[in-house]
Amino acid sequence: MKRRSVHTQFGDLTLTEEDGAIVSLDWFWSDRQDDSALLDEAAAQLAAYAAAEREDFDLPLRVKGSEFQRDVCAAMSAIPFGYTRTYGEIASDLGVPAQAVGQACGGNPIPVIIPCHRVMGAKGLTGFSGRGGVETKVALLRHERAAGLLI
Repeated sequence: MKRRSVHTQFGDLTLTEEDGAIVSLDWFWSDRQDDSALLDEAAAQLAAYAAAEREDFDLPLRVKGSEFQRDVCAAMSAIPFGYTRTYGEIASDLGVPAQAVGQACGGNPIPVIIPCHRVMGAKGLTGFSGRGGVETKVALLRHERAAGLLI
C-alpha cells in the first residue's frame, strides 16, 4: 500500500493506493508520502476539486466490502456535482431499506471522491462520518453550490 496526503479546506485527506487503485481516503495527515503516478494524479484531482477547478474524479477505485456496499457506492458516484439525493431515493432504486443505505454511506471508504456528502435524509441534513461531521458535509455541499439546498 502507498499513501499520500493533501491539505484542503475540508481537512487533511490521505489517499491510499493498493494494486493500482485508490482504496481509501481518510481524514488525517500521514507523514508517509509515497511516490506513484496514481497518487500524483489523485492528489492533483483532489487539489483541483478543492480549488473549484474540477467537478468530478476520474480515478481507478476499488471499494472493499460487500456487493451491497459497492452498489451503494456506485449509486453515490452517479450523483452529479451540485446535486443531492436522499437515502430513501437510493434505497428505492436498490430495493432495500433506507437505513441500510445510510449505514453503507457511513461505511464509504473513499469519501469526497465517492460523494456520500451528496446523500441527505428525507428531512434534510443528516450526519457525516468525515472529520468535522455535519459541518464538513455542509462545507462540501456549499463548495458544490448544491441545487435547492437551503444551508
